[in-house]
Formats: sequence, C-alpha cells, structure tokens
Amino acid sequence: MTIEQIYTGCLAQGAYYIESNGEAAIIDPLREVSPYLKRAEKSGAKIRYVLETHFHADFVSGHLDLAKESGAKIVYGPNAKPDFDFYAAKDGEVLQLGGAKIKVLHTPGHTMESTCFLLSDEEGKEIALFSGDTLFIGDVGRPDLAQKLASELTSEMLAGYLFDSLRDKIMPLNDDIIVYPAHGAGSACGKNMSKETTDLLGNQKKNNYALRADMSKNEFIKEVTDGLLPPPAYFPKNVMMNIHGYDSLDKVMERGMHALNPDAFEHLANETGAVILDTRDPQVFVKGFIPNSINIGIDGNFAPWVGTLIPDIKQPILLITDEGRNEEVLTRLSRVGFDGAVGFLEGGFASWKKAGKETDEIKSVSAEKMAEMMETAQITILDVRKANEFLSEHVEEAINLPLDYINENFNNIDKNKTYFVHCAGGYRSVIFNSIMRSRGYNKLIDVAGGFKAIKENGNIPITAFVCPSTLK
Repeated sequence: MTIEQIYTGCLAQGAYYIESNGEAAIIDPLREVSPYLKRAEKSGAKIRYVLETHFHADFVSGHLDLAKESGAKIVYGPNAKPDFDFYAAKDGEVLQLGGAKIKVLHTPGHTMESTCFLLSDEEGKEIALFSGDTLFIGDVGRPDLAQKLASELTSEMLAGYLFDSLRDKIMPLNDDIIVYPAHGAGSACGKNMSKETTDLLGNQKKNNYALRADMSKNEFIKEVTDGLLPPPAYFPKNVMMNIHGYDSLDKVMERGMHALNPDAFEHLANETGAVILDTRDPQVFVKGFIPNSINIGIDGNFAPWVGTLIPDIKQPILLITDEGRNEEVLTRLSRVGFDGAVGFLEGGFASWKKAGKETDEIKSVSAEKMAEMMETAQITILDVRKANEFLSEHVEEAINLPLDYINENFNNIDKNKTYFVHCAGGYRSVIFNSIMRSRGYNKLIDVAGGFKAIKENGNIPITAFVCPSTLK
C-alpha cells in the first residue's frame, strides 16, 4: 500500500494519494488535478474515490475536475449537501480500496460536515488518520468558520461539537496511528499549528493542548475560541465555490492566457477597471512599475495574500509576470477562487517601459540609511507584520498596522505624513506600500530587508524579545 502526502507550501495544505492493489483515493485535492492523474497513471492505478474532509474555506478543491477526468466518486461525510453528484457516506461506513479499508468518522466541529478518514492496511491494521481540519499537529480546526454560512451556529456551539468529536472518535484510537492533517503552520484554518506535517497520534495526545485528558468541555471551548482573528475575506466565497461548483480550470486558464501588448493592456485596464497585479520580486517592483498596480510577489505566500487583500473574488485582473510564469500565476490564483484574470502584459514590464508608457516607483532605503536619519531627525516607523510578531519584538515607538487588515485600517494613515514601512524581510511591506500608493498615499518609504535588516544593523533601538508562544 502507498500513502503519499502532496504538500503545497504557499497554502500550507496537504493533499493525499492512497493506493492499494491498483485502486487509488485522493484526499482533499487542489484545483489543478493533473499531478494526481499522472501519479495514478504512473502506477497503473484507477482513481476510485475523491475523499473530501469538508467544504474547504482556504482553497478551491479539485474534486469536480478530478471526478470528471478520472471517473472517481466524490465522497463527503454526513451533513454535506453540495450541488453536484456525490456519495454521502454514513458515520462508521467502511469504503473498500483495493485490499485496504477506509472508515468514515464524522467529526463535526470545524464544520458540521467535517469528516476524518481512518485507513486500515491489507492486514486490517489501523495505520493512518486523515484528519482534515479536525485535528492538526499541535492544534485543532478553528470553530468560527461555519457560522459564516449558518448564523444559528456559534463558535462556542461548534467548539462543543469539536470537543465531543475529538474525545469520542479520535482520542480512543491507537497511539501508533499516523495523523495526516489537511494543513500545517501558516494556514489560517487554525491558531498555532506546528511546522511538522505529520505525527503519531500518541504524541498529539501528549503534546496537543486541545487533547489534554483532564480538560473539561468548558475549558476546551474557552481555549479554542480565545484569540481567534477574523478569517480572510475570501474564505466564505471559497466555501460557496466548493459547495455550488465552479468553472473548469481549463476555462480559467484559457481566459487568463491572453497576451496583450502595452496599448491593449492599457485599454483593457481602463475599460474594465481591472486590478493590475504585478507578481515580480518586490525589490524589482519598487524600482519601476505601472502606476496604480499592486505587487504581490509570486515567490511568497502569493495566493493567500491575493485572497486576503483583493476584496472581490470576481474582480477582473490583469497580470504582469516574469517571463514564462503566466501559467503558474494563473494556477495559483485559481487555487483561491480568483478566476477573473483577463490577460497578461506580453513582454512584461520591460515592454511597457519600451513603449514609453508612464511608470512609477517606490522610494526604498536601507536599514543603515534609516539609522543615520534617526540620529538627526524623528521619523515615523510603520511595522506591517502581524500583531504577535510586533509584540514579540519591534522598533521602539513604531506603529503596528498589520498588512492583513489594510483594507479596514488604511484610513488611520495620514496621507500627508512620511512613514518608513517595514515587515519581517521586505515582502509584505512592498505589498502594503503598493496598495497604499495606488490609493494616493505617496509618502511611504520602504525599508529594504525589513526587521531582519533593522535588527542586524544594531543601531536602531528595539524592544526586548518576548517569545511569541507566550503571547495571547
């Protein structure tokens, strides 16, 4: 029997390929399904099931395209009511996969349809739990997402269901079972996930705060709901796409792979009001870009930041990419449901510049230069890292305005004031500066290298370090 975790770092998401005796199952596939089809073809296996642990919020699953391409059956657990053909598995039902068996464990809490899949090998030994967003390594799924779709559900109510699911369905399982969760550190589907992407269930019983044997239900509810930050705005929209369906990825790619010369690009931008999304490296972007474009570099947590920062999932998008990366950008946009790309600038920014079109730039200074300026004048430093990063350690007297909430809080910035903006390493600060510049805030200066460079400089006063794990 074969078990493979197919992990996508920018989404902190784990899909799974299971194979036994020529039959395969895919758990929680991403939207681009060719890797799963090729993997099955390589082994000469037939994909029998597409198993979905729940209606995902942080990405658009590939269940529809994969079922269509492979003839596999889409399987959800109890309470799932999607708008397409699927198999509604019962709690405790066993699905045969070659010589292996997959037991359906209904585990409501993260969502009401949340389901785990318990795999037994050909000898009947229970060996692996595919835990979806019910159980992570070091954490459990947040219980506040389903209430966005059903107002009668509260976070406390869902947390209570999750407590029961963990204790009735998961904790009684053997300690030597391997836990394969849907996400790892970096996902917004939990609060404090570990960087590890698998672990033995026995270790989780010992080390995961939510599985403490002496924890009461009330204590669990309080701990699981405490400190939850608002989920990204695109989460409910991805859920609805996963429930109601979406265009095939082929159609999305066909629309987006439309090469435009500079004149056509400019005309379409004016005609449609499209967001001009520049995916080049941030330090390249600041030196020259199309006015009013925003930068979210492809070599970072690209898709989650797009989903967090572009409010309308159906927004038309025009792309500027490095040569040969258009398809990659479109694929990663589609993972979070942004299917509105209508074309890309042929020849990239260089062709725009060659055509004599107007350009813009963002002023950038080194940490050394900023330190020199601080010796002779008082400057305002704007830290756009997350609140827990800021509280852990920051430049003295700096202001914190996390990039995550720029759309809600940008009016707190004085348009007529100069700010020196930094994040941890320079990726997020350029996103922040580009968005603010597109809104007419022209006095923001980027600090190259971010807080890492500031700290290494040694001449800029920073607060004493506090371990982030101790912060609530």
